Amino acid sequence: MTATDKLTLGGLLLALIILTCNLYPWWTGGREVKQLAAFGKGFGGAACAAACPGGVLGWAHSRTGSVGNSAGETAGQGLTGARTGSGLTAGQLTGLTATGAVVVVIAVTLVVLAYKTAGKKDQRRILGGAFVGSVLLLTAGVAGALSWLPGALNAAGDGIVSVVEGAGLL
Repeated sequence: MTATDKLTLGGLLLALIILTCNLYPWWTGGREVKQLAAFGKGFGGAACAAACPGGVLGWAHSRTGSVGNSAGETAGQGLTGARTGSGLTAGQLTGLTATGAVVVVIAVTLVVLAYKTAGKKDQRRILGGAFVGSVLLLTAGVAGALSWLPGALNAAGDGIVSVVEGAGLL
């Protein structure tokens, strides 16, 4: 199985199943934001990784789409008998610079640290959020909605560099 930049209906199905499994307890429970925090951490980390044009994080993002497509198509066809292999309109986040990459690595590191210190349920939620975020960011709609993210990451990185270099401190 190779990496992909195109999501199929099967991949979307799997992402929506995982999203539903994470939203259902929140919806039927007290609807407290903290119930979604672990899932959101994973989603945020995946969004940062999706902004990477290559490297390990960029590869992992595209690889998640391949896994989702394969597993989702198998599940969809097995459960319904209908083929779910047709592709969706592809999208991607572009424009990450070197300064933005620094912020991405720190953000992903924070998600990994949160995963390591979380309980088993929250670890699964973090992984679910990362999977759903990575898979949905292969679509034109979600990537378009988050098209501002690479610019924000770059601006945060530029700010960090300015502070470290002493610009405007004195």
